[in-house]
Order: sequence, then C-alpha cells, then structure tokens
Amino acid sequence: MMGREHIQNIALVPGAELSAICDTNKASIDASKRTAGAAGFENIKTYNDYKQLVAAETLDAIIIATPNFTHADIVLDLIDTDIALLVEKPLCTTIIDAERVADLAQKRKALFWTGLEYRYMPPVAEFVKRVHAGDIGALQMLTIREHRFPFLPKVENWNRFSRNTGGTLVEKCCHFFDLMRLIVRSEPTKIYASGAMNVNHLDERYDGETPDIIDNALAIVDFQNGVRAQLDLCMFADGSEEQEEICAVGDAAKLEVKIPSAKLIHSPRTGFGGAKQIKTEIIETDAAALSAGHHHGATYHQLLDFHSALVDGRSATVTAIDGLRSVVMGAVAHQSIETGQAVEVSFK
Repeated sequence: MMGREHIQNIALVPGAELSAICDTNKASIDASKRTAGAAGFENIKTYNDYKQLVAAETLDAIIIATPNFTHADIVLDLIDTDIALLVEKPLCTTIIDAERVADLAQKRKALFWTGLEYRYMPPVAEFVKRVHAGDIGALQMLTIREHRFPFLPKVENWNRFSRNTGGTLVEKCCHFFDLMRLIVRSEPTKIYASGAMNVNHLDERYDGETPDIIDNALAIVDFQNGVRAQLDLCMFADGSEEQEEICAVGDAAKLEVKIPSAKLIHSPRTGFGGAKQIKTEIIETDAAALSAGHHHGATYHQLLDFHSALVDGRSATVTAIDGLRSVVMGAVAHQSIETGQAVEVSFK
C-alpha cells in the first residue's frame, strides 16, 4: 500500500520517473502496475527479485517500501551501491540492525534517507516552524495524540506480529518519536510507557497463533533540555474527528495542530480570568497531494525534498541517524511496558 502511495506521488514530482517495480507478491505487482498506469507511467518493468532489478536497470534511486522485517537485509545488500536509497519507516525492527544500517549509511557517498514523512505534513511542518520561531515562548511540554483505526490487513498478515514489525511503538510510533526529537531539539534521557492489547485482533488466528501487537499506549519522554513529551496512542478510536493532534505548551502560549482538519490554534497566556486571545487558522495542502495518499500530503513533500537532494547532490534531511533514534525510542518504550519501569536512554 505504501509503495503504491509513493508511485502516485512520484507522478507529481517534476522531473521524477518511475522505472520499475519489484515485489515478491504477484497481487502486489498487479495492483502497483494498475496504480502506475493510472498515474501516467506506462509499460513499467516488473521484477520479483530486487537483486535482478539492480543488475538489469540503470537507477538513480530506489524506494524500499517492503515489510519492516525485510529492511535490514535489503539495505545491507544495496548499501555499497551508488544508488540513492529511501527506506520506509521503521528503519529496522531491532536496535542492533538499525545501528548497523545507520553506521554503514553514514559512510556511503550516495544519498540515504529514512521515510519519516510525518514531519512533511504541511500543517505539522508549519506547527514545528512556529514552535521553533518562539511563538509559544520557551517550550516546556509536548503532547502527541493519535486516536485512530486498527492496523489494516497486509500481505500474508505480516503486520500482526511484533517479531515482524518491531512492535507497535516502533512500527506506528517511530513517526511520533521522530517528531518529538525534531520539535524539542534535544535527545531523550528517559522513557516510561504503559500499554496493552485490549481490543483489536484478539479473535484473529494465523497458523494457530494469536497476534501480539499492542493497540494502546501512553509514553512519557524526558529530554536533556528539560522538556517533557507524552505520546497518547489508541488504535480502537475509529470514530475520532481528528486522527492526530499535537500540542506544544511554552511559558508564553500554547500551540496545537490537528489532522485531518489542518487547524492550527494559538492560545497566548492571558492570566487567570483574562480575556482569551485564541487564533485559529487552516493550513492548506495542495489538493493533488492530498488525493495521492493517506498521509495528508506528507509523502509528496517528502519526495520533493528527496528528489531535490538527489538532483542537487546535497545530504539527506531525514538521516539514518534519525531513523535509528526513532527505532531506539520505540524499542525502549516497549521495554518499559514489559518491565513496568522507566528506562534510561543513551545514544552512541
């Protein structure tokens, strides 16, 4: 599904061309060919082995949008090529694999990009810009809430098991841990999390095995600069008006952004009993980008930046280190859930 979203958005990027599609699943190949045709890419070559694709094609870039547990092996096979790589989130499913990939990615000359596209949603990007510009004064607290639908079915149900995904807080929430680091502009020192599998997938069985992916969690993150952040995840809140909400509170004001309404709400401190001075605005997103995927235009804006970096020869905006640290935070949050204890975080 994410691969097809990339295809739709490649068609919107000036100068970008789709050369080939590779997948081991025939149904996915067929669906992707239909998507490519509808996007204006005719007679696209297809492969079922990425090594054959690399050997046969002259490529500037490859987007790796495969199941999470395959990322490490594919990246390690391609890391020594001169082909630019965009690896969908999460970078890997384990800290060990993510560290290995990040170490090698930093040494390669060709572009390496981690697909943490939430930071590219126009309303979120504007929110981050204004927090960094000081619109709320000095940031003190950050809350990210996602109340959404359950995990969708995937090919061969690979996403029903944590061994394949890295766990819900890696698979789903690496986006949000990345946003925390981006907004706070500091590194985490401690994470405490509580979560469980309470509602979703309990009646599902695959080869006699019950899924083990948690469907709700709360996580608190302490940062080096003293800011505290919180993640509130619920994946059985299908009827929510807003899927994602981010709130930053500073010593001078509060700023909120809501998705999909794209509302940006600025609330200055006015003192007890003071008249409210709330300002609400809608941050517009290009209609074509909105219709080309499920991430509020983020994939389009990410690919614009990726393509620009590739053409101009500049470094990645979202690096392998960003990918690694988002995986670490998710994995540490799972460790906290399992142990019931706050876990200290440190990076090499």
